[in-house]
Amino acid sequence: MTESRSNPCARLVLSALHSAAREPIHLLPFHIQRQGAAKVNEFFVPAVRESLGGKEVSFRGRTLRGQEVSVPDGYMGVVLREDNKPCSEEEDRTLTVRSTFQSFTQWNLETIPSADDVLVMSLAWPKIASMVHAPVD
Repeated sequence: MTESRSNPCARLVLSALHSAAREPIHLLPFHIQRQGAAKVNEFFVPAVRESLGGKEVSFRGRTLRGQEVSVPDGYMGVVLREDNKPCSEEEDRTLTVRSTFQSFTQWNLETIPSADDVLVMSLAWPKIASMVHAPVD
């Protein structure tokens, strides 16, 4: 009888972390229903305009409003690449560091990003967690 693995795991290779390129990151307010690589650099070359409240760009005739968001102090953003796609659900995945970032541009569809956006609020969590777990005087 052969044993079947029901939970494959992901292996994270960090050897390229310090030599990885730093690339501009854009978080767009939509997703594309496609699996696989996309030629983003060919199709999303933003001509960013500075406006009141942040940045502005057009994408397929729609206005995107953006702001630069910094990664919390002591943290680093990492873009991963899957090296070998598993053929079945029982195979492990191997991920390596493709690039790193300290900030990214968050884009909203036609509204100015604010501190009330879910993503921006989630980046406050490391500071909140450290205060919650700090010793009480």
